[in-house]
Amino acid sequence: MAKKPQKAAPDARHYDVVLAPHITEKSTMLSEHNSVVFKVAPTASKPEIKAAVEALFGVTVTGVNTIVTKGKTKTWKGTPYKRSDAKKAIVTLAEGQTIDITSGI
Repeated sequence: MAKKPQKAAPDARHYDVVLAPHITEKSTMLSEHNSVVFKVAPTASKPEIKAAVEALFGVTVTGVNTIVTKGKTKTWKGTPYKRSDAKKAIVTLAEGQTIDITSGI
């Protein structure tokens, strides 16, 4: 009889990869297509993001798309500054799986 694949237990590094859910109007519309958007570490790769989401939330991930948003240059009280770069991951889940991002991990 074949063994079932064991789910990976959450590790401390998984919490360093997935930083927070990204809740916007556009990301809420993506949830209709079984996708969730997360803010992730700038150095995180797609396999690391997939492993972290599967371990933290106990779901099956079918795809990961990443977006790097470059920080804008702004001015505050006449002094210019630069916003930091941000990396987001659009995680597509398997059919019938969901993540409730309003509750904690």
